[in-house]
Amino acid sequence: MEWLLLAVAGLFSGVVGALVGLGGGVILVPAVLFFGTTLGLIPNITPQSVVGLSVVMMIFTGLSSTLSYMKTKTVDFKSGFIFFIGSIPGTILGAWVNKGLDLPSFNLYFGILLIILSTLLLVRNRLKPVKWFVENGKKRTFTDDKDTYVYGFPIWFALLLTFAVGFASGLFGIGGGSIIVPAMILLFLFPPHVAVGTSMFMVFLSSIINSITHVSLGNVPWLYTIPVIPAAYIGAKLGANLNKKLNSETLVVALRIVLLLLGVRSIIAGLM
Repeated sequence: MEWLLLAVAGLFSGVVGALVGLGGGVILVPAVLFFGTTLGLIPNITPQSVVGLSVVMMIFTGLSSTLSYMKTKTVDFKSGFIFFIGSIPGTILGAWVNKGLDLPSFNLYFGILLIILSTLLLVRNRLKPVKWFVENGKKRTFTDDKDTYVYGFPIWFALLLTFAVGFASGLFGIGGGSIIVPAMILLFLFPPHVAVGTSMFMVFLSSIINSITHVSLGNVPWLYTIPVIPAAYIGAKLGANLNKKLNSETLVVALRIVLLLLGVRSIIAGLM
């Protein structure tokens, strides 16, 4: 039974993660904690083990999604590699801090983070574009079938931001996509499809470092990776293909709804 639940959670995590650039951990972590700790259907699940499971899974969802987005040329490899470099020390630090979190604290902080991210996207259309980062950074362009987009960022700020992203990734096992995608859209003016593709490339690279750290801490339940990894890999393929059929605004709405629902659920679980 637990393998079936893990496979379903992995498949759904891969689909949603690749669709909106989350990496999948933001879906897998609360789902497995719910099945394992709330319902008692998955033995020996702790915040540390579910984070370890999540970061290993995201290596494969990140790889699967990146390969799919490469075909549509919506991966900015240069930006993704800069984001990865900045996230490395934060990822390692976050994994070590994770050791001291109990389940209620983990759920509470995780939920607050998701609510903040959802709120940022909720007010996105009411905010004026933050052009400072583009005007004072390295500019890039992207042209689709209809429009040409100009986006960019100062490298020093991107490194600071992705350090924080890496810390949250190592701490919560979310891959960093749920933080970097809103930042790329709101601050750096990335086209949403490019933000998603580039995010998945960064998720793939940072998850390798993240996994090495959590493996060294003994946080990875290797038996549970057997149903999760292939299901998540297939789900990521499906999500990336679905992404091509949706317009940019639909992606932002989907991201906002997912983060809001998961955030509320996680806070309630933490308080209770």
